[in-house]
Amino acid sequence: MRPRDRRIWSFSSVRLRLLTGLAVLLASGLTASAVITGALLEDYLDRRYERTLETSADRITEVIGRGPQTADADQLGTLLGPPLGLVAVDAANKVLLSTGSASSAARPVAALSTSAPVGTLVDYDGHDEEHGLAVIRIPSPGLTVDRGPGEDDIRPAALVLTIDSSVGDGTVGALVKRQLVLVGTALLLLLGLAVLVLRLGLRPLARMARTADAIAEGHLTERLPATRNGSEADRLAEAVNRAFDAQARAEATVRSLAADTSHELRTPLSTISGWLDLHRQGGVSGPGLETALEHIENEVGRMRLLVEDLALLARLDAGRPVERHDVDLTELAASVVEDAQIIYPRRAITLAPAPRAPVVGEADRLQQVLRNLVGNAVQHTPARTAVRVEITQDREGVRLRVIDDGPGIAAQDLPRVFERFWRAEASRSRAYGGSGLGLAIVEAIVHAHQGGVRVESEVGVGTTVTIRLPRVPRGATG
Repeated sequence: MRPRDRRIWSFSSVRLRLLTGLAVLLASGLTASAVITGALLEDYLDRRYERTLETSADRITEVIGRGPQTADADQLGTLLGPPLGLVAVDAANKVLLSTGSASSAARPVAALSTSAPVGTLVDYDGHDEEHGLAVIRIPSPGLTVDRGPGEDDIRPAALVLTIDSSVGDGTVGALVKRQLVLVGTALLLLLGLAVLVLRLGLRPLARMARTADAIAEGHLTERLPATRNGSEADRLAEAVNRAFDAQARAEATVRSLAADTSHELRTPLSTISGWLDLHRQGGVSGPGLETALEHIENEVGRMRLLVEDLALLARLDAGRPVERHDVDLTELAASVVEDAQIIYPRRAITLAPAPRAPVVGEADRLQQVLRNLVGNAVQHTPARTAVRVEITQDREGVRLRVIDDGPGIAAQDLPRVFERFWRAEASRSRAYGGSGLGLAIVEAIVHAHQGGVRVESEVGVGTTVTIRLPRVPRGATG
């Protein structure tokens, strides 16, 4: 047996546990069916014997009641017939005559019949398995029993009728034995069929296991087979495939992040290294040294900013909670717009009139969101492009829009605008500065505040970035 087969049939395998559970259920059900059938048959036979005995007693009572009767033992035996029997007793309960099934236990049967009222049926089991009698006692006035030549006739005081129920017990026993054989045979056949059904039913899981092994061995493009038929195995395959796809995307993101980070750091490091090499070679002195130090300082600042942005993203990705304070988003927006107007005096940057917009969050992070959005709109649009900030409120929360009438973003690029280090070639390049982390940081901060962000853009019309934040309930602010 191959190692995989041993795993399949190990005690912890689903297949063996299902088969074991099915075997227990089948054995229990079939055994219970056999026991119930035997009990029902035994009860039916007992009731039939009782009805036969009571019917015979009524018939004999009717015959005796017609007047004085004389009968010999053969006539009595013929009148009763097997498996019935009869014991004739006198007033002192002495056995005068016995026939049929009562012959082997006449005395104890006669003694038993006296303890029950006349016409009442009682059972006699005897002291061994050979005796199983139902007994009923009836009076016999006017009956004379002819015992044959040379014997005196007898006039019994009562007749005790019996019926042998051991025949029925034997029938029940034989039925139980046959049913046990049938149960065993049916159990083996059903288990064989169950093994076949399980093998066919679990075949998709076996294919999934082989595919998963292939993925673990490095075939990362492999996916579990899914037929989209809605079965449990198919839904499992689709869920696992989604997990594999998510893992692949995460690994690709990590690789891309590492490559982009190294690329972003390479330029300032090359600049710093170039100026240092020039200084070592004596090519920088006097006023040129100040220029070199200024360039080096600028590149160090770029690297510091990049590292801080990456550290911020790492903290937000780790799910670290932001501080929770009451913040007026309108006040923050006014401050950011005022700063932008000072930095870019020739740009039309405005804030639409808006009432106080209370939200709960960390003021510094929300201000960073506003700075990134306004800065992106200014840096990645032509010089005469107008930038407008709008704040509105509704039942769902506070909405802030940063709108520009610049060249816009192509539709195929919109799904990527929140990717880290991504830039649209047409309108966003290093010529405008930035590391490509601005919108990624915006998205991470807004999500940390239980909000959402959306970008809408049309080429030649402009771009609108909308963030939505939950508002402070009325009465919650002081």
